[in-house]
Amino acid sequence: MKALYKVTFFNAGKIYELYARQVSSSGLWGFTEVRDLVFDVHDGIVVDPTEERLRDEFGQTQALHLPMQSIVRIEEVERKGASAIRDAASGEKVVTPFPLPARPK
Repeated sequence: MKALYKVTFFNAGKIYELYARQVSSSGLWGFTEVRDLVFDVHDGIVVDPTEERLRDEFGQTQALHLPMQSIVRIEEVERKGASAIRDAASGEKVVTPFPLPARPK
């Protein structure tokens, strides 16, 4: 079974949590290379908006070269959990599951 890593890092005031198959020292000094990003594939009606946003942003990425100081943690995990984008100050998820309907006035 191939290794799976949960990579948590800061980017633009947010904390990103992504899953990848390869993590190593980058050829660029001071960077960590993250390759083979893993995203959930949903063919049904239920869609995770955070996963969709991350796939839109990183889906075509061959390798991320993250500055070492932006990395919070790299964990080797047994299975993929939910990817997330959180506000760095509050820790709350940035993307909400569904918008709330407006109340009639």
